[in-house]
Amino acid sequence: MIYEKQEGVPSFVCTEYAPKKKNYVVLIPIINEGKRIRKELERAKRSRIPEYADIVICDGGSSDGSTEDGLLKSLQVNTLLVKLGQGKQGAQLRMGIWWALKRGYQGIITIDGNNKDSIEDVPTFIKKLQEGYGLVQGSRFVRGGRAIHTPWLRLLSVRLVHAPVISLTAGQHFTDTTNAFRGYSAAYLKDRRVKPLRDIFMTYELLAYLSVRATQLGYRACEIPVARAYPRTGKTPTKISFFKGNLELLKILWNNLLGAYKPR
Repeated sequence: MIYEKQEGVPSFVCTEYAPKKKNYVVLIPIINEGKRIRKELERAKRSRIPEYADIVICDGGSSDGSTEDGLLKSLQVNTLLVKLGQGKQGAQLRMGIWWALKRGYQGIITIDGNNKDSIEDVPTFIKKLQEGYGLVQGSRFVRGGRAIHTPWLRLLSVRLVHAPVISLTAGQHFTDTTNAFRGYSAAYLKDRRVKPLRDIFMTYELLAYLSVRATQLGYRACEIPVARAYPRTGKTPTKISFFKGNLELLKILWNNLLGAYKPR
């Protein structure tokens, strides 16, 4: 089924392999993740994650065969959403959030599709959402978390720049704020004072904004331990370029601190 572009949501194609089965959904934004997303979904299947939450792929237009219908169905993916409109990760997440809320999920978990994160921890996110938290942030830096082969420059930028600025903006201490492994309650996302479905969120703005808006509005937020593992050798799996990408992240941090993403 094709959904035409509407305010705050790009046009996209929806292929449902199964009806809604669970009260929670895992949204995985990807583009050409190849074997990495396959390995991640295999881990999810082995860990019986589909017994806890529906798994939905939010594809940005992959052309590497990683979203082939037969493969996804065999790995117990519930639905494939393929973005047709403009934008990167932020647009993919807006597409997924709109669709998930329309389908009636009580909470949304997001996780990268490059097989770096411990998708086995999804049940813990669900538990915290059921306890009434609006935002559940996964962290490799809290007790019980694991930071495996993290590149030193990325470690320093998160610990010394990104996390302190997000914590200041949110009014609550967070340790792993670039980590997209999070949980959001439907109540938080549907709050009229939040409005995540806006075209201003095209790249990584939405992750930064949702990190701080919950506590600004009085929603409960917490961190839970997760693992994030980078390859021991070889190229780091990331979509953020060294110079341009990191400068963009700094700009987003600044705008977020100044309240540029708050609804007007």
